[in-house]
Amino acid sequence: MSRFNNQLLLLLLLLVALISVALGEETSEAELSTRTAASTAMDTDNALFATYILMSLAAVVGVISVYRVVIYAVRYIRKLTCLNNDTQRYFKLPNQAFASIKEHFIYAPLFRTRHLRELRLSSALSMYILPTRFQTIFLTGVIGMNVALCCVGIQWHGPQTLMLEHLRNRTGSLALANLIPLVLMGGRNNPFIGLLNISFDSFNLVHRWFGRMVALQILAHTAAYTVAKVQSSGWSGVHKVLLTSPMVYTGFIGTVAVVAIVLQSSSILRHAFYETFLHLHIALIILAIVGIWNHLDGLPAKGYLKAVIVIWAAERSVRTSSLIYRNIGRGGTKAIVEALPGDALRVTLKLARPWTFRPGQHMFITMPSVGLWTSHPFSVAWSDAEAHLDSEKGLAISRQDILALQKTAMSLIIRRRTGFTNKLFEKAQRAPDGRAVINAFVEGPYGGLHALHSYGTVMLFAGGVGITHQVPYVRDLVAGYAAGTVAARKVVLVWVIRSPEHLEWIRPWMTKILAMDKRRDVLRIQLFVTRPRSTKEIHSPSATVQMFPGKPNVDTLIEMEAEHQVGAMGVSVCGTGGLADDVRRAVRRRQGVRNIDFVEESFSW
Repeated sequence: MSRFNNQLLLLLLLLVALISVALGEETSEAELSTRTAASTAMDTDNALFATYILMSLAAVVGVISVYRVVIYAVRYIRKLTCLNNDTQRYFKLPNQAFASIKEHFIYAPLFRTRHLRELRLSSALSMYILPTRFQTIFLTGVIGMNVALCCVGIQWHGPQTLMLEHLRNRTGSLALANLIPLVLMGGRNNPFIGLLNISFDSFNLVHRWFGRMVALQILAHTAAYTVAKVQSSGWSGVHKVLLTSPMVYTGFIGTVAVVAIVLQSSSILRHAFYETFLHLHIALIILAIVGIWNHLDGLPAKGYLKAVIVIWAAERSVRTSSLIYRNIGRGGTKAIVEALPGDALRVTLKLARPWTFRPGQHMFITMPSVGLWTSHPFSVAWSDAEAHLDSEKGLAISRQDILALQKTAMSLIIRRRTGFTNKLFEKAQRAPDGRAVINAFVEGPYGGLHALHSYGTVMLFAGGVGITHQVPYVRDLVAGYAAGTVAARKVVLVWVIRSPEHLEWIRPWMTKILAMDKRRDVLRIQLFVTRPRSTKEIHSPSATVQMFPGKPNVDTLIEMEAEHQVGAMGVSVCGTGGLADDVRRAVRRRQGVRNIDFVEESFSW
């Protein structure tokens, strides 16, 4: 069950869902003959405008797809050209027009420099991640289009009853159409993540804004009906239909559920009570779908909700299938959990059915004995294949038999926080030898969108546990350099940690990397310790592995590498919001001078 197959399946199901919408619209035409001319025309406009929304979003997908294909082709050609070229001078200088677009549009935060740096209220509370300029322009366009379509064609100066009816139907139709991209973008197996090479984190941000927009449209839909009913029958009439009309009270239930979803999805509540938020979120979604389904009984617009249900059920089915395939049989998946210094855990997972690991991938883990209904994402820091061969029979073993008997071990570093991670840390501490063996379920792989093989110079920034994202890239690039399969000639790892004891998190893997062939020719490591207990803790083992006290000057580090840059430079960051924003700012400042690309890995919720 490859990631590609999952995405292809979901694309096919999305097509089926959209066909159900079209069929729903066809049935509506048979019913239009019983309506007034004004209502018939308005219903036609409602269906047409809802289609406009979906077609506009499809057009955006098409444009970004073409852009991604061009970028992929450029990088592939650059990689092939640079395999035997140690200077790579042609790719060192930027295209000025594209560099300007990256600086002011693609990489630019909404305002000056702040994007991921959160407003921290306490150790558990933080809020307000600002969208980038590109995301803001897209969201502004979508919201503006919806506002315009909610207003166009409404008889604002005609009879108020007719105006309210048209506004009610219009907002309801557009809300239903917007539910399709809303649900699609909220799924882990969103097929457009791989197709467009856009991270789940970015889709999740757009998903939240779509949710707010849909909630406002549903509120406007409910308000238009309520005002009209109060004008005709008073509040007593509203009370009566709420108790006697299934269409009204199921619609009211759906409205309340949608509003509750928006309120409990606020940044403060999500960060402080994530596990509670997640379970309540799913329950409210089900309640909203059930309420709206019954509210639309007998109406042609139900086709949109059918599409939503198909997409949501398909995504959940893919996730369930992945869990079963990856973890059932062959002894299941076991997690060896070890407590480390600095409030961290090393988790080594022996997978029942492995996948071919790529740098940048992450997985979701469920451990029923720690958190029955919780599923948490973690970056894969290391991957090894361990062969479990039975040689007692003395028989020759074929390559297929060896592959069948292999069991892949994937390792993670988890920082102790609250909730699930705290329980897991305490369980490891209570184990007799500090190592607990726990049954686990792994869902994945996800991510792994960015390959850095075409860059002559690569800078990898990590803050704290963000090192888990960068270590696989280091190993991949050093191995590729030795084998002559990547363009990289300079790889610089910058890791910011609070204490030298955090080095223990990755010591086994870094020891293997430092022993790799030709490592000294390509890799340099710079460690920055922000809170050393004494200056004696700060010492550099060699010229290629150096340690410094305090925080790094990101701008200076990037400038030093840019001065002696080989080929195109790729700069990746995984760490705190402040570190990510500093790296983003430094990369943007040099867009017109050097050919530099920026990759940000984050997971916000």
